[in-house]
Amino acid sequence: MTTPPEYPFPGENGGQPHADPGAQGAQGYPQPMQGAPYAPQLYYQYPGGEQWGQPQRSDRGQMMRAVLIIAAVAGVVTVVIGLLFMVNAPDQYGLKDSRTPLRLQSEPSLAPSVGPGGLGQPLTQAVPSAPPPVPSLPPAPPMQPSSPKRLIIPKLGINAPIKSVGTDKDGAIETPPINNHNLVGWYRYGPTPGQAGPAVMLGHKDTTTRSAVFSRLHEMQYGDTIEVTRMDGTVAIFTVGGIEQADKKTFPTNRVYGNADAAELRLITCGGTYNRTTGHYVDNVIVYARMTGTRTASSSSR
Repeated sequence: MTTPPEYPFPGENGGQPHADPGAQGAQGYPQPMQGAPYAPQLYYQYPGGEQWGQPQRSDRGQMMRAVLIIAAVAGVVTVVIGLLFMVNAPDQYGLKDSRTPLRLQSEPSLAPSVGPGGLGQPLTQAVPSAPPPVPSLPPAPPMQPSSPKRLIIPKLGINAPIKSVGTDKDGAIETPPINNHNLVGWYRYGPTPGQAGPAVMLGHKDTTTRSAVFSRLHEMQYGDTIEVTRMDGTVAIFTVGGIEQADKKTFPTNRVYGNADAAELRLITCGGTYNRTTGHYVDNVIVYARMTGTRTASSSSR
């Protein structure tokens, strides 16, 4: 079963969030083993009642034979453990369901900047010092604060209601209810969409039974349009500057939540491989956008 996505931890009193060390994902491949397989501790009993580590000095032949026997047994056990891991890995650690298989990549090098994205293009993670990507269009002047009402992404066919979310008792960002596949969460301790600074929105990739609102977020690319209908009857129009897939253990906190003079938007969901052992995806998919226009909402969308 899938558990709700985990996102970066915000700081206390609505401060800048921290990276989430947890991980969450879709199709399982075996996770890398930490260190070498262990070998059991074997205790050899010498004739006369003396234990391993306390041999009789006068009987070096017996000690040598004991060492060879122990090495042989330990070697066989280690090989057996390795074989069991390889044989059981595909089924035991895989998640057999309708989700798309994703390969576990081996420690890729970080890109110098956040990429433009695009269907069929591999998503990478940028170095921590890389700035948030911006579109070529000039930024629109920031608006007065107003809570968001709906998120509209024409390319993905998304027209979803927005729910205000805060932090839980542990200081982690709350997520929309897992049983509502079409609900987006807006982090209310940050800027409102259209206000100067990065507004942050979260959405599920999938639920326990079906795909969710941000299941195709990885298809976004440079130049795509995102609209946010606000409670004051205005629409903030954002243009995508780039997209990255970041390991949750090295989440780009400053790039996502850092201060900005222009009105910006971050859309975050889970991505990467699913770790069945932890019940989490290992990565986050992050879309970076900047407000490039505004308009009055139509009467039907108010």
